[in-house]
Amino acid sequence: MTPPGSALGAITVRPVSRTLPPPPQTSFASDNAAGVSPEVMAALAAANLGSALAYGDDHWTRRAEVAIAELFEAPVISLACWGGTGANVVGLASVLRPWQAVIATNAAHIVTDECGAPARFSGATVAPVPHVNGKLEPEALAGYLDWFGTEHHPQPAVLSVSQATELGTIYTIEELAALADAAHRAGMLLHLDGARIANAVASSGSSMPEMVRDTGVDLMTFGFTKNGAMYGELVVYLRPELAADARFVRKQASQLTSKSRFVAAQVLALVEGGLWLRNADHANRMARRLAEGVGRIQGVEIAHPPEANAVFARIPQWAIPPLQEWSYFWEWDSSQSLVRWMTSFATTIADVDAFVAGVAAVIG
Repeated sequence: MTPPGSALGAITVRPVSRTLPPPPQTSFASDNAAGVSPEVMAALAAANLGSALAYGDDHWTRRAEVAIAELFEAPVISLACWGGTGANVVGLASVLRPWQAVIATNAAHIVTDECGAPARFSGATVAPVPHVNGKLEPEALAGYLDWFGTEHHPQPAVLSVSQATELGTIYTIEELAALADAAHRAGMLLHLDGARIANAVASSGSSMPEMVRDTGVDLMTFGFTKNGAMYGELVVYLRPELAADARFVRKQASQLTSKSRFVAAQVLALVEGGLWLRNADHANRMARRLAEGVGRIQGVEIAHPPEANAVFARIPQWAIPPLQEWSYFWEWDSSQSLVRWMTSFATTIADVDAFVAGVAAVIG
């Protein structure tokens, strides 16, 4: 037998505590793993009473459209879709032509996690650029600006950013405004993938008009599923004229929900009264508590302080499998032993403390 702590090729074996505490009740793998906010479930049940016309011709959808316009304090157009990938597809395909390109970081969801759907449905090229801590910087456009007017190259038309980013960082209002200015100077649009926009707004202490409308975002995906909804996201056009063909794109992309009232009811439950921000703020606070707890464990290195509801940490490679078996999470980058721990509206203090105790039992 090989004694604990000895080397087996490139793998180092370490003893793992046999006194692991019970795993937390909620998952730290993703905020997608959380259930549905009780208020949202109640809204779904209420919308289920009686009948209503399909495809958005109902009073829930009309109320939700008004509520979103009031949230942005602008005459925006919002269209409900089934999910985040579908909403990104509808938004991008409605403003892109097949010979054009959308520029995003090489970590962007539309690049790495949507199976090429934006490119397939729009026909346009998705051109990735390196990120800086998850963010796209205006200078990244420089290499593509020379493509304008040359028939051999896709024509840059959209700049797409995620807020919060895939690395859990948040663009400041000034950074978003600088990106919008750079895009608009080049004759391009700024698209925002807002799967976790609630976490970004809650963390920044700003408002949706300040972060999105006033910075110059042209269209966005407004995410609800990661923030307490069962399903359903919105495409929001800050410039209404950009939505001229969007309903046709949505139908063709299979994103038109027949029983639209059930998406609208969830939107209303989250937006009216500010539940969307309270849920996000709670998730953010749980991430900070988690980072503080695991950060005190020898052998754990927090990659950067959490800005939203994601904690990225470097832990010993040997510790990842037993921790995943105990309470599953995603290994983000095996070359760096980098893992991602996500919190949600459903994460409790007890869950955080239990997870910290488990990490300490295995690593500490």
